[in-house]
Amino acid sequence: MEITHLNPETLHANPAFSQGVLVSGAHRTVHVGGQNGTDPSGAIVPGGLGPQTEQAIRNVLAVLAEVGADQTNVVRLAVYLVAGQSVDDGYAASARVWGAQPTALTVLMVAGLGRPDALVELEATAVIE
Repeated sequence: MEITHLNPETLHANPAFSQGVLVSGAHRTVHVGGQNGTDPSGAIVPGGLGPQTEQAIRNVLAVLAEVGADQTNVVRLAVYLVAGQSVDDGYAASARVWGAQPTALTVLMVAGLGRPDALVELEATAVIE
């Protein structure tokens, strides 16, 4: 088994964690760490839940692209929404970037996230042949 840490140049670099991890063996599995709606400088994008969700998905897709994967490879997606945010608004925003690709999905309402200004956080698991 080989473990490769993924840190795309288009995402904010943080020495405390990797944006994703690729596990290679019989199959390759990518675990994408929690992605907020941050731009390449690490700033939260303005505009609320919709724009933050769209950017968080773009960030997940950027990590997947590092290993030639996309949303069709995702087998599980977890969405953490700050309590009081609209799940429907989050779904609408995600459909604009993610498309109609279904996957196993968990949505959790939480009191807060690690970044106090973040309204959403996504993590994904993908399998590559």
